[in-house]
Amino acid sequence: MTDQALMERIIAFRAKPENQSPHGKFLGLEIMDVDEAEATVKIPYSKDLAGNSATGILHGGIVTTALDAASGLAVIATFERAITIATLDLRIDYLKPATPGEVIFAYGHCYKTTRNVCFVRGLAYQKDKSDPIANSTATFMITANHTGKKDDQLRTDEATGAKL
Repeated sequence: MTDQALMERIIAFRAKPENQSPHGKFLGLEIMDVDEAEATVKIPYSKDLAGNSATGILHGGIVTTALDAASGLAVIATFERAITIATLDLRIDYLKPATPGEVIFAYGHCYKTTRNVCFVRGLAYQKDKSDPIANSTATFMITANHTGKKDDQLRTDEATGAKL
């Protein structure tokens, strides 16, 4: 079930140009559901995204993108404050080909966080979450001060002591 306040916060965060993914926009990626430490996204089917034009089966990169996006959103949904993250590792096991003509859904669950790293499990599916087309495990780094820079790359404002 969607946490409406959390969904509104994430939509406002993603409305800023620096937080948008041109790739996700091109693919038609849409946030479907966000709850504490969980997120679901979808990518509509397009024959232009097929990895094999003869069969119409979607390219594995589309599944990868959906899982990465859902996993990242699950991490963001874990924290009460806005954070920026970067994917450290994403492992995907493809279980079966996606059915041509059907929407791809991806679900991510952030099950563990540390000071700097978050751990996520994910599933890609079409009609039924209990019949996945792929599963994933991922780790994400929390970047410093929302800048994408590591702490040792930040300057300190001498007057205020704030990291820049």
